[in-house]
Amino acid sequence: MSEWVAPLLSALTIEGCAVLVTIASARGSTPREAGAKMIVTGKITHGTIGGGHLEFEAIRIARDALAQSGTGTWLARFPLAARLGQCCGGVATLLFQRLDGQAVRWLDDLARHREDDPPLALVSPIDRDAFTPVPVSASGLARAAWPPDVVAAVERVLLHPDQPPLLTANGAWFIERIANSDFRVLVFGNGHVGRALVQVLGTLPCSVTWVDQREGDFPASVPSNVAVVATDAPEDEVRHAAPGSLFLVMTHSHALDLELAQVILKRGDFSYFGLIGSASKRAQFERRLVALGITHALLSRMTCPIGVSGIRNKTPGAIAVAVAAQLLELRERDTTSAVRHVAR
Repeated sequence: MSEWVAPLLSALTIEGCAVLVTIASARGSTPREAGAKMIVTGKITHGTIGGGHLEFEAIRIARDALAQSGTGTWLARFPLAARLGQCCGGVATLLFQRLDGQAVRWLDDLARHREDDPPLALVSPIDRDAFTPVPVSASGLARAAWPPDVVAAVERVLLHPDQPPLLTANGAWFIERIANSDFRVLVFGNGHVGRALVQVLGTLPCSVTWVDQREGDFPASVPSNVAVVATDAPEDEVRHAAPGSLFLVMTHSHALDLELAQVILKRGDFSYFGLIGSASKRAQFERRLVALGITHALLSRMTCPIGVSGIRNKTPGAIAVAVAAQLLELRERDTTSAVRHVAR
């Protein structure tokens, strides 16, 4: 995931220097997973490595480094015990990378990485005084003059999408995967529930396409991971979506809901299709969709009503939270299945 690249480029453009803090390794119970990042400048922070005293201490170290000149990268190990005011019991090793305007070159390379491009590995030599992270694809690995253990680590990161970032045994190299999110959510409808849902999804590591015919009803600003599409042909967004996308249909029109449902179900390669509505709406839609040629097997994959069970509150915010939780549950199941498959 590379959602940190654009905020880091922005921070460097505005302030000239920043520290990128990454959880390089996480052993035992820790507030965030390996790969979690936080950007620290003299004025702001972006992202989180888990909050609490660990994050406060990381910010302090980063800002001390910003008060000095030059670039560099280093590791710091934090047992999450009483001394740090945390009782997680695990150990987090943090990677600090002090960056200036020279980092724009390799960050631009990452920013230009398209959704359909092969994944990259970002290889960072750990050197207190100077360093240059190197983005590399599988095709470029043969030309890399790195030690064998680093090459093997890069291969693992490139071959296995769910491989966490790797810190080499001697602590001299950090390797992480750079790929656009495959957690792609398309939300159709910018009514009350659509607006609430997009705000919740804006806090998650996903990319959101928000589609509606009513251009004037979109808010003036949206979360950074949300792309607004105002179109008279919302069904085209279904046809152009990547395989494995997650679809949520909650428009102002039952007729449009039905049209979108038909197009989504006919393509069949979705990870999730949720239709807002009651059990009676589902029954009505099933009758109409069967008449339109949709099989019962496909209809069984339609989620309606939407959201995790047990939440009866029907306010837009409650529905949004319940739906986001459902998507996260699905995401966790898919990730766990993929990891087990790789392990076999």
